[in-house]
Amino acid sequence: MSATRITPEPRDWRLQLWTWPEVERYLEYDKGVILPLGSTEQHGPTGAIGTDALTADAVAQVVAERSHVLVAPPQAFGMAEHHLGFPGTISLQPSTLLALLRDMVVSLARHGFERIYVINGHGGNMATARAAFIEAYDRAASLGLASAPRLRCKLANWFLAPAVMAHARQLYGAREGQHATPSEIALTLHLYPDLARKLEPLPEPAPVGPIHGWEDFRCRYPDGRMGSDPSLATAAAGQEFLERAATALCEDLQRFLQAP
Repeated sequence: MSATRITPEPRDWRLQLWTWPEVERYLEYDKGVILPLGSTEQHGPTGAIGTDALTADAVAQVVAERSHVLVAPPQAFGMAEHHLGFPGTISLQPSTLLALLRDMVVSLARHGFERIYVINGHGGNMATARAAFIEAYDRAASLGLASAPRLRCKLANWFLAPAVMAHARQLYGAREGQHATPSEIALTLHLYPDLARKLEPLPEPAPVGPIHGWEDFRCRYPDGRMGSDPSLATAAAGQEFLERAATALCEDLQRFLQAP
């Protein structure tokens, strides 16, 4: 893939701010695009419902700016069926999310995009996203798209980047938990400082355990947390998590774009 890149005026890598001729010119040099993927779901009694979408988009924007790769509008809804016991959660069923992601990838492939890099902020999206990629490959091939032979998709979960996980363990240890974690809450505090007013000391969270349906989830984790202590979150830590995630994913994206 060519190292030459188009620089738009104004310098902004959000697809929604480009015109179609600009995208057409971009595709003469670059075949990569970033898709931020999140969820709209409860994050405990003190965490923003949009946490997964806000963090995925924030990481994606920094990666796009540093890598000069187009970034699509964030997909704010994900597979969050198990959180539906908490008001405000909006979930897609796995089949709906699969179809949505498949159609997004195929739409991009029609135009000539060949490398689709999905920056994900929600663990519940992972299995469905990978299944969607398989369907997208088959659909692109069946349509005879010129991009089909080189079409590749990759799921990059910012919260699982080794540098992010190591920092979370160092700061929070077992108090990181698995949902409504201080690391993701910290990143939202960095992005939206006013969210700090929502944080307050909380009782001991329910320990990490299995995830079944929404009724069972609400019984096991009555306030929505899974072993986490979001009161440990700070905006300064969130800035560090954003930097670590963006650095790791920028490097991963470059390898992905250059791979055969």
